[in-house]
Amino acid sequence: MEESEDVPKDFIKLKSEKLSVDEVSELVVSPYCGAVSLFIGTTRNNFEGRRVIHLEYEAYTSMAKTEIKKICRDVRQKWPSVKHIAVHHRLGVVPITEASVIIAVSSPHRAESLEAVMYCINTLKASVPIWKKEIYEDEYSWKENKECFWANSEK
Repeated sequence: MEESEDVPKDFIKLKSEKLSVDEVSELVVSPYCGAVSLFIGTTRNNFEGRRVIHLEYEAYTSMAKTEIKKICRDVRQKWPSVKHIAVHHRLGVVPITEASVIIAVSSPHRAESLEAVMYCINTLKASVPIWKKEIYEDEYSWKENKECFWANSEK
């Protein structure tokens, strides 16, 4: 296989079904890469001493996909050796321990893929219009990412 046959690809998906770590990581595997780095964000059972029952995510889907594509472009500018990028985010109800987001990046060496994965999740949380609702035993709360650029614009 010539490297030209393994063209860099971005795999972006927002879906209500359970996310698969195997599926996402397999998307980015390349014979030209010695590293696949993953970030898996899961639902935990607590927040600031309160018991979380589950999370619910909503998104402005077309805008969210556009923003994720921008993140992928930025990654390729910052780390030109990155081969494939996959960003899958779950929408709707996400039970405790299940994945809300899985990001995978392949590159020839580990440093680039690790740095790119961190950049992806931090930038996603700061700029992509996906909203999280935490459901507690007795109430719920819409959560704003502290990193989100619009969270600080009116304060």
